[in-house]
Amino acid sequence: MLKSLSESKIAIIGLGYVGLPLAAAFAEKYRTVGYDINPLRVDELQKGHDRTLEVADQDLQKVLIKTGMELDEKGSGLLITDAVLPVTSANIYIVTVPTPTDKHNRPVLTPMIKASEMIAKILKKGDVVIYESTVYPGVTEDECVPVLEQISGLKYNEDFFAGYSPERINPGDKEHTVTKILKVTSGSTPEVAEYVDQLYKSVITAGTHKASSIKVAEAAKVIENSQRDINIAFVNELSKIFNLLDIDTQEVLEAAGTKWNFLPFKPGLVGGHCISVDPFYLAQKAQELGYHPEIILAGRRLNDSMGKHVATETIKHMMRKDLKVIDAKVLILGFTFKEDCPDVRNTRVIDIYNELKSFDMDVCVYDPWADAAEVKHEYGIEIINGGAKPALNEYSAIILAVGHVEFKTWDIRKSEEQVVFDVQGVLSKELVDARL
Repeated sequence: MLKSLSESKIAIIGLGYVGLPLAAAFAEKYRTVGYDINPLRVDELQKGHDRTLEVADQDLQKVLIKTGMELDEKGSGLLITDAVLPVTSANIYIVTVPTPTDKHNRPVLTPMIKASEMIAKILKKGDVVIYESTVYPGVTEDECVPVLEQISGLKYNEDFFAGYSPERINPGDKEHTVTKILKVTSGSTPEVAEYVDQLYKSVITAGTHKASSIKVAEAAKVIENSQRDINIAFVNELSKIFNLLDIDTQEVLEAAGTKWNFLPFKPGLVGGHCISVDPFYLAQKAQELGYHPEIILAGRRLNDSMGKHVATETIKHMMRKDLKVIDAKVLILGFTFKEDCPDVRNTRVIDIYNELKSFDMDVCVYDPWADAAEVKHEYGIEIINGGAKPALNEYSAIILAVGHVEFKTWDIRKSEEQVVFDVQGVLSKELVDARL
């Protein structure tokens, strides 16, 4: 028997870029427990600060609750914990853990399976488990539900139920926040589908779309980012072609964009936790079924080549100016996967860095948004993220890799004996030697 929404207690499993904003939104109306296995992350959030900047400190502090007793007395709020005990009294579990790929671009479902195992140990009759992590169609019911059944001893769609509502978080976007983006919902039975839909509808002001099944909702999510990846790959390929033709790609796109149905995509680096990862989930499932997804994988190959392309084009322009390449000082501005955001997951700026280093160049990276310790841990390189602005005149080449708001006001070119490459296309054409 499903518990009424007004009496519900929600547990969010995973408090990253997706889970924390969702937990904060639910905490406005429901008793909400936010669980994460990282004690450092939990400690930071308990103190009212979110280093991902997805939830403003004042908004987080407004909903924070210190104890489970206080949470029950108030009837709403957010209790942050790395202990399982406060999670056990929940009746709705929402899984927002990451779904990365390995070095061979194969889906890694380990975080989802581990989260399912934890939930299964405390699962009760009438509970609902909702997954938000991006997956290929079938993961919820074919991979996660069997774990829930086996460990809990409960029967699916009799004792407990499942749902899937794909996350649509856009890191760094302060306009399209979690409650302002229409949410796709689904459930394992018609009754549960309506229950899940009403749950999200109670906090998502943009509204919801109830999919006909969990697999439809899973498929909808994975093609959203695959479509964007392919469209960006197309304009990235155009950029390479127009470069050979000595035509400015940005000007071509502006001209073509005057047609009412031309899609406004721009060339660039494609990284992050979604667009550069999700297509591999769909491709993996297709290959398991004996189908080779040519367009999806071609788009991935093209987009993954852009970092090396930027580096080699920069070197070509240096040689045209008769600048020394070996031991030359090069400055990369920006390391995060997108502008005005601290997220460095799967950033493709690392490809530019590695390619330049392969030519024995002295490469420096400056990014005021990135966490230097995290970059060192994840990528093994030292970056500058504080202190004085770099002395731009000391570098033979400057690559504006990420269009952070700070960089747009800088007078980047200090000498005609420098090469300036604008990856983001945010500087005036007259100020740069090359851009995508």
